Amino acid sequence: MIHFQGKNNASRQTGDFSGRRKIVVVFIMVCMAVLVGRAIDLQVLNKQFLKEQGDMRHVSDVSVSAYRGMIKDRNGAPLAISTPVESIWMNPQEVEPAKENEIRQMEKLLNLPKGKVRELIKGDQHRQFAYIARQVSPVVADQVKALKLTGIYFEREFKRFYPTGEVSAHLVGFTDIDDIGQAGLESGYERSLKGIPGSKRVIRDGQRRIIEDVENIKEPIAGRNLELSIDQRIQYLAYRELQLAVNLNKAKSAALVVLDAKSGEILAAVNQPSFNPNSRKSLKESLYRNRSLTDVFEPGSTVKPFVVAAALDGRYVKPDEVFETHGFLQVGNHLVKDVHNYGALDLTGVLKKSSNVAVSEMALRMPPEYFWGIYNKLGFGVAAGSGFPGEANGSLLDYQNWHEFDRATLSFGYGVSTSALQLARAYTALADDGILHSVSLLKRDEDVDQQRVFSAKTAKRVRAMLESVLMKDGTAYEGRVDGYSAAGKTGTVKKAGAGGYVEKSYFSVFAGMAPAKNPRLIIVVMIDEPSAGQYYGGIVSAPVFSKVMAGALRVLEVAPDQQDNMPILLTRQGLQ
Repeated sequence: MIHFQGKNNASRQTGDFSGRRKIVVVFIMVCMAVLVGRAIDLQVLNKQFLKEQGDMRHVSDVSVSAYRGMIKDRNGAPLAISTPVESIWMNPQEVEPAKENEIRQMEKLLNLPKGKVRELIKGDQHRQFAYIARQVSPVVADQVKALKLTGIYFEREFKRFYPTGEVSAHLVGFTDIDDIGQAGLESGYERSLKGIPGSKRVIRDGQRRIIEDVENIKEPIAGRNLELSIDQRIQYLAYRELQLAVNLNKAKSAALVVLDAKSGEILAAVNQPSFNPNSRKSLKESLYRNRSLTDVFEPGSTVKPFVVAAALDGRYVKPDEVFETHGFLQVGNHLVKDVHNYGALDLTGVLKKSSNVAVSEMALRMPPEYFWGIYNKLGFGVAAGSGFPGEANGSLLDYQNWHEFDRATLSFGYGVSTSALQLARAYTALADDGILHSVSLLKRDEDVDQQRVFSAKTAKRVRAMLESVLMKDGTAYEGRVDGYSAAGKTGTVKKAGAGGYVEKSYFSVFAGMAPAKNPRLIIVVMIDEPSAGQYYGGIVSAPVFSKVMAGALRVLEVAPDQQDNMPILLTRQGLQ
């Protein structure tokens, strides 16, 4: 009985063990199934997902800056170029606080105040981006990279450099720290200059530093180069002479434009005061104005040749007519005066002596609509169309609102306003035998947008009259051009103020062309508020015209056509 019970217990124990073994086996099999399933999930089903997740942590796409197009003068001389630099930024949450020495070294390399980086870190605990320094030279950037600081990153950019500095600053303009045009042609042609950024795929290490370029996703497209009509040699010459004149005459400001008489291309446009676009931290915005294209003034007597030409073409005066000026002319309740009583003047004498009385008589003979039409065709009251941002329109009152005295004052340049460029453009109608040219700041082979304003015969006749202005008894003897015949007209204009015209406050203007028989260049000089004693256009502005014209014609290798002035050139060279 006892033996039977023991056998039964043993059998029961064996059964229990077998059951437990089955449980263990089942458990192991389940675990293996889970592991195999997980392996299949990882290796097959979610392989792409996991790869993408891994790539997100170690592979990333970064932007590649595009090279901004160059700005060059007509001969290829660089006026604006881009140089490679690097910007240094950080993720404040990744910077290691213990790296105090390395952080201070970085601050010294970047000329930052001690503690500046710490200040940036504490500024916003939640942000993940903060610039440390912009436009750092590659040499300095490499020194910072050598410190191997966690959380410090580098981005390639470009910095704009202007080789000609203040000489061409107003024309070329400048970009901001993000390489976006802010003024001048840099702003006006931003879309074509800026280019299109590219992108590339890179591998980063555990500290998110780029350790390898994987592939180029999109190549950056460089911006288009801009080839200007400007001749930098003439630009520099004009800038130098205008600066000297402003200092000599203690003037407030000045502007000068040099125009190709045949093509309408702008070969130079300079202003005083100027600024250095490579260093603008402490400059006033008023210095950025391109006065030669954006500021207007009443042109004064420089418009008198147009009145004579209009009267001749319209047959309101005879070529041999003589005017008895008497020194004054009553127009309604107003009196038009000359500086002196010049007595009897033929048309050449009218321009030579700059008689307000005679041109007023001519203007009063012409119907208002006809007179206005000539000024309108010459471009007064309409932007010259150079493409420069902010170019001035000037002003020309509609003829339907004119009174008799308005016609009189318009004949000697009051009641109409113009920029130096607009006035220079108007003079193309005299320089190119009656053809008015469009103007351009971009180099071009020919002007396809031109129109006739005066007959060729009249334009030549008036141009010959204007040669007398530069004779010894004319108003611009100081405007003679060494070695070349020249023609031009002075303007001395009272400045308008809040309560009317201001005494002893003038614009001194000269507009002229050379060689007179077949003009190659037109130059307009405007000097604002000369205060050293002289203010007449023939004394203040004409000498600038003389020097710039003589130099520019030689730069362009235009053969001298007048030997009478050559000894003057030699004498001046000897004195220098």
